[in-house]
Amino acid sequence: MPKMVRRYLYFFGAEFLLFVFSSIMYNTRPYASQLVLHPQTTSLAAVENDRLSAVVGPPTAKFRDNLKPDQKYITSWLDAGWSNDVITYMNLIYLGVVTQRIPIIGYFIPSHLGYHVAPIDFSKVFDLPRLSKLVNLPMLEWHEVKDRNSTEVDELGCWDIWGTSKPETGLPRKSRLLPLLNLDVSYTKTPDWVTTIPNFKHDRHSSLFALASLAEPETRLESLVNPVVHESPRNHVRLPPDEHLVCYDYLYYASAHFPFEHEYDYAPAWKFVGQHMHWTPELEQLGSQYLRRALNLEPSEELTPPYISIHVRHGDFDFLCRDFHRPIDECFSSLDVIERRVEEVQQELWRRNGMRVKHVVMTSDEVNSTWWEDVKKKGWYVIDHSRTAELYGPWYPILIDAVVQSNGIAFLGTDKSTMSIMARRRVQSWHGGVVRSIKWGKRDADDH
Repeated sequence: MPKMVRRYLYFFGAEFLLFVFSSIMYNTRPYASQLVLHPQTTSLAAVENDRLSAVVGPPTAKFRDNLKPDQKYITSWLDAGWSNDVITYMNLIYLGVVTQRIPIIGYFIPSHLGYHVAPIDFSKVFDLPRLSKLVNLPMLEWHEVKDRNSTEVDELGCWDIWGTSKPETGLPRKSRLLPLLNLDVSYTKTPDWVTTIPNFKHDRHSSLFALASLAEPETRLESLVNPVVHESPRNHVRLPPDEHLVCYDYLYYASAHFPFEHEYDYAPAWKFVGQHMHWTPELEQLGSQYLRRALNLEPSEELTPPYISIHVRHGDFDFLCRDFHRPIDECFSSLDVIERRVEEVQQELWRRNGMRVKHVVMTSDEVNSTWWEDVKKKGWYVIDHSRTAELYGPWYPILIDAVVQSNGIAFLGTDKSTMSIMARRRVQSWHGGVVRSIKWGKRDADDH
């Protein structure tokens, strides 16, 4: 049997067996790491201690000085819009689960805000001790490994997925995260067989399980025969992929089986990691405050009523409308179409749960004030962000909107928007909610 055929059979079989095994052993599996957590019995304080014991001590000037020789680590970079970056880190942590390595998570980069804005820590958004406990895996942030203010440059060898999955570039994916971490990275091109459809230029996805195999000694060694290596930009070194800290240039386009797997409820990375990425208590409380203010609730009213959340993405999708050769008013779904969807969801909530949900909250990146006035005429509520950036910083309008979207008993989102996809997944997983995706691209795209 040809070697390539054997390899494909191995990966398809490995995907199935690992998924079944993970489903059975999810809360009891042992790790090669000595830092084993027990989700049902371990307190968050104990988890935090275990998490931080995954390094030698406080952050050091050079990251290698803080890695334990008896532990194995994994990391990756990002730079593609906040929701996409959430998915990238979700895939990174899932690879940590698969490879039994400790993920080192970077900052979120303000690619949707402009690079004059400072990045924000992962743990300012997501409850990292809770995530570590629920996933049963120690995980770290880069600033816990390497001092934020260090001027020392670390050389590192990583795997280049982007140059394989997007052969027309032939280059690794760039990330503004690397200069922030003072990392000088050289890349080794991954083999063609890591892609879900090898040599198919219309898809950029790679198999998570194929990528995981590169973290193991035998496959790593096999893959370093006549490698294509890109030297690092600063010191011009050509290092092989690191074995202690395995790293990949970009994991957004990674899936267990199908492209854009995060859109589906069976996605392993969502089931085993994403649904456990809960907001920090501080962000949750802030989102609740904004929601209650929008609903005109008095402080004496203890309970926030159930509501339907909507996310309408217009902003950067207008270029797709131009690609469709359609004017904006004929490309995006109208508020009347969305209102019909709201009514459908209200009826389903009544049939399914006996709930009459009257409160509807709109979130959107739309800047047209007339559009927002029309939203209010529907009797729907809006989040007032007039002073949010001033009070909390430029990251917080989108973060607060994400919290509000995720806590509805039902959610209506924009088809193909990763912001909507993540909100839809959260409403389903956290609240058993009713969800819909609103089609767009032509005037009658969502008519039915």
